[in-house]
Amino acid sequence: MVPEIIKVETRRVSCDGASSIRGGKGYRPAALGHPRVFMEIDEHGYVDCGYCDRRFVLRGGAADTPGIELKPDIAAGSDPGFAKSSGSDA
Repeated sequence: MVPEIIKVETRRVSCDGASSIRGGKGYRPAALGHPRVFMEIDEHGYVDCGYCDRRFVLRGGAADTPGIELKPDIAAGSDPGFAKSSGSDA
């Protein structure tokens, strides 16, 4: 499944899963989403929401390239597999 890509200007982002759902007068669309979470975009240039299928990409960052939707899913604080382990597990 291809993630929903949201390009942002800051490294700190929040997601409630419903902020882009439009509502009417007195309607609170966040009730249709998930708990609001705050995430930090690291040196990889993107972060994935752990609740929904949204990927936040820093404009001008390392991941602001064609094909970003093909990169592995990562949630805030996890390793997307770009860094290799240098130690032995034995």
